[in-house]
Amino acid sequence: MARGNSFNRQESDIVDKLVSVNRVAKVVKGGRRFAFAALVVAGDGKGRVGQGHGKAREVPEAIRKATEAAKRNMIRVPLRDGRTLHHDSQGTYGAGHVVVRSAPPGTGIIAGGPMRAVFETLGVQDVVAKSLGTSNPYNMVKATFAALEQAMSPKSVAARRGKSVTEVLGGGHRKSRASAASAEKKEASAD
Repeated sequence: MARGNSFNRQESDIVDKLVSVNRVAKVVKGGRRFAFAALVVAGDGKGRVGQGHGKAREVPEAIRKATEAAKRNMIRVPLRDGRTLHHDSQGTYGAGHVVVRSAPPGTGIIAGGPMRAVFETLGVQDVVAKSLGTSNPYNMVKATFAALEQAMSPKSVAARRGKSVTEVLGGGHRKSRASAASAEKKEASAD
């Protein structure tokens, strides 16, 4: 029973945002049969976000289906200081092309429409994003997810390369600059 309560508590932390609702039609023998398609983005505001699509004869049912799909399809995105992304990235899906950049504190979310919903539910506070290509919300959201899936933390990069985090972030770079400067001095004194 305690396990079920913790699951419900985790579910209540998830915030969902409706991105778009479309009326779609199926042509049948007697005319057109209308339904509604909904696109929803859900996230916990702490680095997890998902997107879902639902279709039904009624709008509330379509939104419910989309929300459930978004909660099932969540991804984890590493955030720097719980505020912004670690690095810039680009994502493409169909004709949708998205550029996502980390930003200094106080910048806010500078992103258009569907991308803004993704970043708000993700918990990002400072980000600059630009959509190039399509304005179709489905492709924009999927391109944004493609960009976010590329995001890596310095810790994971360091582990993959077998180096320390300071070496990955530029600690080793300073050392090589100093050794290059000392090598230049030696060459100058030798002449």
